[in-house]
Amino acid sequence: MLNSLPNVRRVLAAATISLTALVATACTISGAEDLPADQVQSKDGDKSQSSADKEKKEKEAKAFDISVKDGATDVDPSQPVTVTAQSKLKSVTMTNESGTEVAEKLSKDEKEWSTDEVLGYNRTYTIKASDVDGDSETITFSTPQAAGVSEVALSPLPDSEVGIGQVIGVRFGNYVTDRKAAEKTITVKTTPEVKGAFYWINNQEVRWRPEEFWEPGTKVQVDVDLYGKNLGGGIYGGEDASTNFTIGDRVISIVDNATKTMKVYKNKELLREIPVSLGTDGVWDTPNGRYVIGDEYENLIMDSSTFGLAQDAGGYRTNVQYATQMSYSGIFVHAAPWSVGAQGVYNQSHGCVNVTTEAAQWFQSVVKRGDIVRVVNTGGETLSPFDGLGDWNMSWDEWSKGNADANT
Repeated sequence: MLNSLPNVRRVLAAATISLTALVATACTISGAEDLPADQVQSKDGDKSQSSADKEKKEKEAKAFDISVKDGATDVDPSQPVTVTAQSKLKSVTMTNESGTEVAEKLSKDEKEWSTDEVLGYNRTYTIKASDVDGDSETITFSTPQAAGVSEVALSPLPDSEVGIGQVIGVRFGNYVTDRKAAEKTITVKTTPEVKGAFYWINNQEVRWRPEEFWEPGTKVQVDVDLYGKNLGGGIYGGEDASTNFTIGDRVISIVDNATKTMKVYKNKELLREIPVSLGTDGVWDTPNGRYVIGDEYENLIMDSSTFGLAQDAGGYRTNVQYATQMSYSGIFVHAAPWSVGAQGVYNQSHGCVNVTTEAAQWFQSVVKRGDIVRVVNTGGETLSPFDGLGDWNMSWDEWSKGNADANT
């Protein structure tokens, strides 16, 4: 046994030498600084940096930088397409699938080309570019495949002077399935700044109004950046649209059934008190509430059949003078010479505000679109806020919940 000890020592020594060699070898493998550069395996970060550098160099090496990728689809047709060259451009043409060339413009240094017109929907375009160095490139792309294109109608008309109750109306030509996208196309700018909100009347019309009546002198600009926008359901926006208006004098008329009078105020000053005859009590009660003045007619044929009342059932078809619209449902302030005896005494109309011919003419000369008429103390209900000119009969709490964000 004793004779075996030296052997044990030799075995341990050999093992120690082997372990030391193994450790030394492991340290040598991890020491990348001792290896040639082409044999070093990069970390993930180094790989990403190397890839980014490679892409950058490839881009710098390209003769052209085109804003649209080859084979791209659903390219926004409202945005210009550009081609930029490292050296001067020799020729750039862009044609649609029918071979029609797109209007273009070229920078003074002849290094940047761009389209000079909006593109169309359902189109495929081809760009062919070449430069003075003999480089060339061809790409093809397409715009959205639109099932329909929706235009918009805005109210009030541009450059209008309107009343303190004017509501902004945006009516789309097609049903809107993506209301949030539609709202994003609309910008309302006011001077001074005014708090307001959208309310969707139906699937085609959205309105915007302030929390309170406008202040006289307020200026309003409405822009609808519509073209190229996806409104949902395959419907895309048509031409952009805009309108602007200014809020005029504060004109409010109070129609009081208790006194059978209409008091007209301008900037809080009473201008006139007019005797009136309203809707027949218990039969054609004029609705209470706040009305917004709409269209004005010097002469108008009023036909009860338009709201479902035939002439043989107590209806009428009458030519009236100086008719000033208060509601879409057919309520007007108008001349009613046949009811002069009733005016200021009792009610006998189908809901309209009857006044003398002279008073009707005067009233129409004083009020404007957007002015407020308030009817009180009748036996009728409140004019519906969905009537078309009854927007102010909805509370602000309810109105402010009628936008797309509140209903998603």
